Amino acid sequence: MHFAIIAKVLGILLMLFSLTLFPPILVSIWYADANHLAFLLAFAITFSTGLASWFPVHNHRGDLRTRDGFLVTALFWTVLGLFGSLPFLLSNSLSLSFTDALFESLSGLTTTGATVITGLDILPKSILYYRQQLQWLGGIGIIVIAVAILPMLGIGGMQLYRAETPGPVKDSKLTPRITETAKALFLMYLALTVICGFAYWLAGMSTFDAVGHAFSTVAIGGFSTHDASIGYFDSPTISIICTFFMIVAGINFALHFLGWNDKSLRNYLRDPECRFYLGWIAVGIVITVSYLYWSNTYNLSDSLLHGSFELVSILTTTGFGTADFSLWPTFLPFMLFLFAFMGGCAGSTAGGMKVIRVLLIYKQGMREIYRLIHPNAVFPIKIGSTTVSDRVLESVWGFFSVYLLAFVAMFMLLLASGLDFITAYSAVGACINNLGPGMGQVAAHYGNINDFAKWVLCFAMLLGRLEVFTLLVLFTPMFWRK
Repeated sequence: MHFAIIAKVLGILLMLFSLTLFPPILVSIWYADANHLAFLLAFAITFSTGLASWFPVHNHRGDLRTRDGFLVTALFWTVLGLFGSLPFLLSNSLSLSFTDALFESLSGLTTTGATVITGLDILPKSILYYRQQLQWLGGIGIIVIAVAILPMLGIGGMQLYRAETPGPVKDSKLTPRITETAKALFLMYLALTVICGFAYWLAGMSTFDAVGHAFSTVAIGGFSTHDASIGYFDSPTISIICTFFMIVAGINFALHFLGWNDKSLRNYLRDPECRFYLGWIAVGIVITVSYLYWSNTYNLSDSLLHGSFELVSILTTTGFGTADFSLWPTFLPFMLFLFAFMGGCAGSTAGGMKVIRVLLIYKQGMREIYRLIHPNAVFPIKIGSTTVSDRVLESVWGFFSVYLLAFVAMFMLLLASGLDFITAYSAVGACINNLGPGMGQVAAHYGNINDFAKWVLCFAMLLGRLEVFTLLVLFTPMFWRK
């Protein structure tokens, strides 16, 4: 383990992160909301800690190996989540405990979108902007790590992208090509954010709201500057724009990269994961809209608008709302919630188990059925033209098993803490899938649940965002042996 290099990387990350506190300072000064001192103090603490971590080892040279990559990946959100909570703690406009401040910060950086803060419409602009910016920064961090690092670490089937994604995915160390990959992905991410924000502004949002919601839409975060979320604007045009960009942000950014280079949509149509993802969105919309109309919940136009929006928002794990889906009739809330377990494509900002894993599990299940009919036949599993090895399938099934076991364990902990069944089930599901809103007591916000439950849910957010194994491997004795 190269602790000097890890300390150097984390020090640089903290110093870079401290610079992101300047935009909220400028927003605070512009709107004169008296929060600039809180952000300045948070900047000083964060930068000085990063400098103290980096300076003693700044001359140290070396490469990050696979084991170091696990630790850096896990610490990326843990450390930044801790220091990201400082503005919430230091602001006089909020009265958050350390638990609540950390919960809000981790929720933002992991793009979960679960909040403990209410009264958003009257909060200072700088705090509102900072929440949205946290999600945007977390989103680009997710993309870079998911596309450039996790395939190399072999996290639960992500090895499939070794030969298909740009970046350092063919050797055993993190090479300078990560820089090239990160630049390309960042420019694409920034361009998509600008286009989304401009579309919101043309549709009638204020500049402040357009920027804030573009941040959280492209990051698939779900934080809003209003308690009523997207429903605050009461605009079908804004809802349609948001739906489109949520779908786009849920697609593998490596695919966007290839599509941009080739100036063609063919890569999207050829990609099995993308087709599977778009197909299930279509199926989910048809079921949701049909049942809302058939049950007389809404008229046809409102069923189409709210049903499509909520289905896409939940399936992509964004968490925006134009209606309270938890109050919809019979099976719909649970069906929509189950879609969040699939989530978006690998290499996107979406949460959940990822479409590629669900697709592989489906193909493996079908293969077992065929084997019952033809026991001696050989049925290779393919993703496109690529034959999937049994090692990858084992990894996917291992991921799926651990994911469900972790869900059950945290669900039982929340029940033991005193939460009711629906609240506990949906809270764990919403946080491990990085969705945000749940059902029961957490349909609107998480401010009223107990602190123990919030700490469990903080772990769930990290577990889901770090693809489970990246975090759990740190708790094994073998990881720390030389």
